[in-house]
Amino acid sequence: MHHVRFRDPAGAVRRGLWHDDAITFGGERFDRDEVDVLPPVEPSKLVCIGRNYADHAAELGGDVPERPLLFLKPPNAVAGHGDTVTLPAGKERIDHEAELGVVIGEQCRHVAAADAMDVVAGFTCVNDLSNRDDQRRETNWVRGKAFDGAAPIGPVVADPEHVPEDAAVRLRVNGETRQDGRRDRMVFDVPSLIEEITTYMTLEPGDVVATGTPEGVGPLADSDRVEVEVEGVGTLEHAVRIP
Repeated sequence: MHHVRFRDPAGAVRRGLWHDDAITFGGERFDRDEVDVLPPVEPSKLVCIGRNYADHAAELGGDVPERPLLFLKPPNAVAGHGDTVTLPAGKERIDHEAELGVVIGEQCRHVAAADAMDVVAGFTCVNDLSNRDDQRRETNWVRGKAFDGAAPIGPVVADPEHVPEDAAVRLRVNGETRQDGRRDRMVFDVPSLIEEITTYMTLEPGDVVATGTPEGVGPLADSDRVEVEVEGVGTLEHAVRIP
């Protein structure tokens, strides 16, 4: 199943099921254009992984790390399907980064890789928007990665069995394909990432692990329309605005 969070025509926030042509909840059926699709979860944090594809590390002129490179995005970074994200003004380069997002289903700590999928509620699409101007000038990446709207996610959470081990991870800007990778090309797989992260911190229900981006990252311009597609999940769509 594909689970969606939305605001119905009466203004109530609901959690329903996403179908090819509609959304259902409580015996009711809604056309997608009559509801507001919301971010599918409300994470306490997004744990993001840097340079988890060898081809992306190479395009940035960096090496693959010996252990997962972790950084955080806070709740203010979350944006949803159909949103227009206002990017920081006055920057030379803000990049798109298509990623497979892992949604955590239960509070967990010290999870072994062998048990990691037991705490996974499902998968979603993530765009790890990155302000390169400031990212290059700081070591903690707050300005570069944690600005408002820096993590569009959605449109749904897909049950794990819907997402193949070699699921395609793609991104298009204004209809042009810029990124085209696969889940099985990650350096550190999902169980390994969950084991490493939970060695250091507790993950809460609804938290998202953004698993890294394949090669092809590039800059965005004012009014660009972005599509992040993960095979088995669907397509996250959003626009960007640069003041």
